[in-house]
Amino acid sequence: MTKASGKLYGLGIGPGDPELITLKAYRILQSVPVIAYPAMENGKVLARAIVADYLRPEQIEIPMPLPFSPTRSSQPYYDIAAEKIAAHLSEGRDVAVLCEGEPFLYGSFMYLFNRLSGTFTTEVVPGISSTMASAAALGVPLTYRNDVLSIMPATLDAEVLRDRLAVVDAAVIIKLGRHFAKVRDVLIELGQFDRALYIERATMPNQRIRAIADVEPAEVPYWALIMIPSQQKSVS
Repeated sequence: MTKASGKLYGLGIGPGDPELITLKAYRILQSVPVIAYPAMENGKVLARAIVADYLRPEQIEIPMPLPFSPTRSSQPYYDIAAEKIAAHLSEGRDVAVLCEGEPFLYGSFMYLFNRLSGTFTTEVVPGISSTMASAAALGVPLTYRNDVLSIMPATLDAEVLRDRLAVVDAAVIIKLGRHFAKVRDVLIELGQFDRALYIERATMPNQRIRAIADVEPAEVPYWALIMIPSQQKSVS
């Protein structure tokens, strides 16, 4: 008799506040025998830290080291992680992969999904993204009525950012880090700097909201974004 394979879950666990995990993600997290999560090569593990209080000591853990470097591809690391996860699934054990924010919105889980979902039953549980959490933390509506929201990574070339930001109603620029100065200069050039709002590590204990003019480029973390809300309009 063929052993049934385990089920793969991609769990969106939200932007950082442990209370922003969904009830469904919490239920699955409590029930699966195996969890996997991205880990930096220096040992820092954000995803696990978010749900640490919800884990059980008997659960098997699979840290997935990723380089998080602009000069090194992470794809070989995902190959290794996929092999480790597949080994448990093949033995009939369900595996939940933790993903900060929303798995299918710039989420790390999508790379495992592409490798494993064709072979194993897979379910993706949506999570609250940092973009939406940041709007709530900043206390500013992003869009009204027919406004169009654009989400773009700060890693884009300045020319591409300029072209796309020139036509937006509202925008969120993520993954700031070392790209802050480039984004700032583009916003100034387009006359959008005064509309821009800055937040880092939204909903985490060390969340910080600062006037964008006071931000020091060298201090901007990867987990920071700039939000440009649409022009304030009547909603009547």
